[in-house]
Amino acid sequence: MRKIAILMCVTLLGAAPPPSPDARLRAIVAPVSQAQLRHTIETLVSFGTRHTLSSQTDPKRGIGAALNWAESEFGRYSAACGNCLTVVRPSETFSGDRLPSPTKITDIVAIQRGTERPNDVVIIQGHIDSRVTDVMDATSDAPGANDDGSGVAAVMEAARVLSKHKFPGTIVYAALMGEEQGLYGGKTLANYAKAQGWNVVTVLNNDIIGNSCGSDGVCDSTHARVLSEGPRSQGEAELAKATHSLGGENDAPSRNISRFLDSLADRLKIGLDVRQIWRTDRFGRGGDHIPFLELGYPAARISVAVENYNWQHQDLRTENGIRYGDTIDHVDFAYLAKMTKLNVAALAAIASAPPPPEPKVEGAVSTDTTLTWAPVAGAASYMIRWRRMDANQWEVSRSVPAATCATECKAVLPHIRVDDWVFGVASVSSEGFESPVASAVPGGAFKPYIAPPKKP
Repeated sequence: MRKIAILMCVTLLGAAPPPSPDARLRAIVAPVSQAQLRHTIETLVSFGTRHTLSSQTDPKRGIGAALNWAESEFGRYSAACGNCLTVVRPSETFSGDRLPSPTKITDIVAIQRGTERPNDVVIIQGHIDSRVTDVMDATSDAPGANDDGSGVAAVMEAARVLSKHKFPGTIVYAALMGEEQGLYGGKTLANYAKAQGWNVVTVLNNDIIGNSCGSDGVCDSTHARVLSEGPRSQGEAELAKATHSLGGENDAPSRNISRFLDSLADRLKIGLDVRQIWRTDRFGRGGDHIPFLELGYPAARISVAVENYNWQHQDLRTENGIRYGDTIDHVDFAYLAKMTKLNVAALAAIASAPPPPEPKVEGAVSTDTTLTWAPVAGAASYMIRWRRMDANQWEVSRSVPAATCATECKAVLPHIRVDDWVFGVASVSSEGFESPVASAVPGGAFKPYIAPPKKP
């Protein structure tokens, strides 16, 4: 009788609760391997140069050999997960100042389709091409270990680790060609995403993520920089008047990706803190996330805390006792592993959450604020978040069950004056995975801006 009573007690108490979303993410990122990251960069360096204008047909040296190897690696990961990855080679032909003759630009892309919302897409990318001092030098050795072998290594490792799991949304892993010649790989993939009709929720562009010491001797292996635009660039002219009146200068979708990554890194405690850089890219420079922004897709750049300018865009040489060149011995693999874990966690979290809603806010000349938004498929609840106008991160939150929404979701915040706060809403899955916040500002939606039809 005593054994029966114990069994009845266990049954009444129920099974242990499932792990929290953050606990699941920690378990997912745990297999990220420094050894695997090193192997990937060693292989990329072994192709001698990966310059966009180098050979596309030589089986051992040049950009073509590197692209073929990346494709075979994705194929190997796919075979290990029961062909869960679809590998494609989007390509376009471009000419330009750094492409003196029409050049075929090819990206290597692996698609892990979601089980419930295959059209909701999160992308991780890095550029596989490399360069030396002269951007047109396609023959000299250009190891590109950090720029951007490190970003490609993170892409490949994310595919290896995450292909062992299933997610409601789709994850896309991409090695891009042609960045150094004019962001052509980013343009190719952005155009491909548009042609596929993907709802691109987030693009994580990883470019230079593997060194932790700068050319001035300053070292920092505990921070990542996330660069993001404030007002959205696509539709900016049409949105300018509304933004000037209603705000949103600091709340483009990409800026909320930055906040999402900052919060995620703090919670997971992987030894990495996000430093939000409120600029589209580094001062006067650019990256492969920009073509996505131009089409209205949310995108942010992830990069090292301190760059070393002796180790990027440099011929291999020694001058006055200083070594120049982007060689593998400059890569901090422990740091690169942390940067990769941040990416892997973000991909898993965003692919597990429903896409963000499209909230609207009202409250002029009122002591209350009202938020409304259309229900989002797959959302079990929503998280309203708000912050003071001069605050960096979301400060206050309130949950709204999806069951209270019919054709429209609505929340009234009494005694919260709209003038003093910025408001946003995130979608939350039944398992507790929360999307990035979409701010209730002009152009805040995580979709390309479409101007309303002009009144006759």
